[in-house]
Amino acid sequence: MTQTVFHLLPKELKPRERLIQYGAQALSNQELIAILLRTGTKHASVMQVALELLETIGELQELSTISYEELITINGIGPTKALELLATIEMGKRIFKSKTVKGDTIHSSQWVGQYLIDEIGGLHQENVVALYLNTKNQIIKKEIVFKGSLNSSIAHPREIFRIGVRSSAARLIIGHNHPSGNPMPSEADYQFTKRLEQAGEIIGIELLDHIIVGDDEFVSLREEGFL
Repeated sequence: MTQTVFHLLPKELKPRERLIQYGAQALSNQELIAILLRTGTKHASVMQVALELLETIGELQELSTISYEELITINGIGPTKALELLATIEMGKRIFKSKTVKGDTIHSSQWVGQYLIDEIGGLHQENVVALYLNTKNQIIKKEIVFKGSLNSSIAHPREIFRIGVRSSAARLIIGHNHPSGNPMPSEADYQFTKRLEQAGEIIGIELLDHIIVGDDEFVSLREEGFL
């Protein structure tokens, strides 16, 4: 479909008009990206450029990690459009991550595992998330306590429990992601968990679980019998 032919489409078939009439949820991924791009090129319609972007990334989730350098290699996406897309993608990620879990009650490792997959699964850097609970297992605080490898000395229990003490937490659940996508625990994961468990016993904040997530699956060390 050339740029000229695209302009000849009836209004009701164009992405912007369809969004107004039917809502954003009715649009395809290609149409949503076309709206963000706004225009195509002399030889390619905006829908073609959007399709090329989708074909380049393969799966939609890869859009969350695409780089500026990768975007500008796509025909029809120059520096300005690349920056606008990156800003939009980052805003979407921040909106998603801003969802509150405060007050939610933990009923199972399955609930926490899925929450952590949505929160940090698929990231290219390890993130360590702490969920601080009261005596009723209600979340009173959620904190990303570290970014980086658990092999690093920066991942120290004192910082994790310092926040717990200040929050008057009774229990704690730790979660972190494996950038490889494989959630199987490493020896460092086991050692870190044991240090947390021992520190929690001294301080009086019980470690309920340590959950490790990959791209779309997780491992609970409590369910594995380690805790």
